[in-house]
Amino acid sequence: MNLAQLYETLTAAGNLSGWQEMYVNFYKAWFLNDRWIQYFKGLLTTIEVTVIALIIGVALGVVVAVIRTAHDQQRLGRRNPVLGIINALCKIYVTIIRGTPMMVQLLIMGFVIFKSSRNFTLVGALSLGINSGAYVAEIIRGGLMSLDPGQMEAGRSLGLGYFDTMRFIVIPQAFKAILPSLGNEFITLLKDTSLISVIGGKEIVYFAQAIITKTYEAMYPYIIVAIMYLIMVLIFTWLQGKLERRLRESDRR
Repeated sequence: MNLAQLYETLTAAGNLSGWQEMYVNFYKAWFLNDRWIQYFKGLLTTIEVTVIALIIGVALGVVVAVIRTAHDQQRLGRRNPVLGIINALCKIYVTIIRGTPMMVQLLIMGFVIFKSSRNFTLVGALSLGINSGAYVAEIIRGGLMSLDPGQMEAGRSLGLGYFDTMRFIVIPQAFKAILPSLGNEFITLLKDTSLISVIGGKEIVYFAQAIITKTYEAMYPYIIVAIMYLIMVLIFTWLQGKLERRLRESDRR
């Protein structure tokens, strides 16, 4: 007897024991009408959203961190007014993003700024990327400011400009120090993809909710979603740990 036949037998029987009812509910949530395909469809969207948001977040974070660090490291009496204005805008961006809930930002982006858009998944990815950029900026800025100022002076003495010194000397050293914090931020970003379902983004939670409306049983769809997220986080954590070990080994050589 295969799974489908067992399901039909149990549902036809009427009165089910505890384990039989659990099996029937799980079968409806995962196997019935090939619903497992919907979960993996949502999983692919989740990964896609995470990658897009990650690229946006890192790009924004690096730019904002470099601008704010450059402003803070200016010598007294040699302040650049243009850099001061850009730095003020960056501070406003970081303050607003870090001071408001991710859910509220998604709702504003989805139903106010991009209310005419129908690609809510892309809107969600953009919102997550903008949100992550503020946190990444502060993580990177903290790493850059924690380094010995002599590193910058050494690069300048070699004839390198400010941005070349940051690129070849300062940022590679800071990256090793901030890697654990960046990893935690990226894990948070991955889990926050579940929020885009509130604006119609079609990731795992969206499809789980669609299945719940058909089965009228919420436990198994949400448990399946939780397990899928947990597996993704464990894989990402393992990759992060492997990268950290490799960087430590390179330091010993």
